[in-house]
Amino acid sequence: MGEEWYFRALNLSRPLVFDGAFSHMSKTLLRAALAAILAIGAAACAGNNEIEYVETPVEDLYNDAVDMIEQGRWADASVRFDEVERQHPYSVWARRAMLMSAFTHYQNNEYEEAILAAQRFISLHPGHRDVAYAYYLVGICYYEQIRDVGRDQQLTQQAMASLSEVVRRFPNSEYARDSRLKIDLTRDHLAGKEMDVGRWYQRREELNAAINRFRTVISDFQTTSHVPEALHRLVECYLALGLQSEATATAAVLGYNYPGDRWYMDTYSLLREEDLEPEERPDSWISRVWNPIERIF
Repeated sequence: MGEEWYFRALNLSRPLVFDGAFSHMSKTLLRAALAAILAIGAAACAGNNEIEYVETPVEDLYNDAVDMIEQGRWADASVRFDEVERQHPYSVWARRAMLMSAFTHYQNNEYEEAILAAQRFISLHPGHRDVAYAYYLVGICYYEQIRDVGRDQQLTQQAMASLSEVVRRFPNSEYARDSRLKIDLTRDHLAGKEMDVGRWYQRREELNAAINRFRTVISDFQTTSHVPEALHRLVECYLALGLQSEATATAAVLGYNYPGDRWYMDTYSLLREEDLEPEERPDSWISRVWNPIERIF
């Protein structure tokens, strides 16, 4: 990449390669935010990566850490930034070093350490101009640890909660805009987990348990990509249980809102096999929970 944030700030010539499954927007935000924080240390100088437990000028410690960032030595840089705070806790540099420590832990894929450092910054400096970045970094650390839908989704829930906090606290910031995009992805991921469990119950013919999972997708994740299949699976379960009125009402919602979707085509075929037609029923649960904004009819 040719426009790396900290090389611009330090007037360095070589591009820095970022690793990890991080979106271009997120990296751009991180670069822009950290450029301002690093500007104070623009005269990076080389130094020994072993911390000497003697009083060292704050500028030397900080600039030494910046030099290690330039070399991609994230773990060593974290140690140096921590030493800035330890030796000079009341300096302006200490606040910046705390946030930089969080960032370098993140770059080294040490997510737990990055989260703890960012949360500590938030706790100690809630009014700091860079606190929005600290909130955002917490959310990104959780977001990058999201696992496939076959595994526990606690990290996904934590990512959504943290990113939602960014949007709530800093609604007009660049961080909020990117957080909203990632919230949509985390919601889709959580809906995918519900679908995965629901299909498992359905294969085992535990239909009531399957219905509860598919209903959760309809009730809580209406804007996700999993809704058409969830509606179709509900029709399958209702027909298997002999609940024809619920099946036709669910098919009506699917047909009105996703008329060209393949899941509706499959649903309509199922109904015709039973000599049934989609039919809206105001007394059905789905008619009550379906968001009127989302409905076409």
